[in-house]
Amino acid sequence: MRLRRSAWWLALVLTLFGCDSRKIAELEEGVATEADVRARFGEPAAIYDERNGDRMFEYPRQPEGQVNYMISIGPDGRMTSLRQVLKPANFAKVAQGADRTEVRRLLGRPAHRQVFDLKKEEVWDWRFADNGESRIFSVTFDRDGRVVATGSILDPKYAGP
Repeated sequence: MRLRRSAWWLALVLTLFGCDSRKIAELEEGVATEADVRARFGEPAAIYDERNGDRMFEYPRQPEGQVNYMISIGPDGRMTSLRQVLKPANFAKVAQGADRTEVRRLLGRPAHRQVFDLKKEEVWDWRFADNGESRIFSVTFDRDGRVVATGSILDPKYAGP
């Protein structure tokens, strides 16, 4: 039963990623427009204004996927970048003392959030793949919404018996 469930989840992740791969291939940086991005990815979960005048569109694939996308649209209405943000290089940018908004902007919507009232902490988790391993990256926030810890573990959802 456990093997069947793991296989089902893996098939779902691959299906989601396969659909995204096709959409991504249809978008070319500097050519694709905001309308092209929205036609392929839909409405973004959030839109962030960047200092350089770009707008960053957030397209999370959590909780079932292992990726989150950030797509930049320049002031001219054309796509300037499309990045998959759930990777160790971005996790390393999550600094002690950063607030929830900064973390969300960097990594996108988490797969899971849990509040620990007695400890006065909140933990956000993201599923991601790293060198063929399914993992979870976690960020712990204090009562003021500031990062106090980060960590990564193997994802038990995809782990064998």
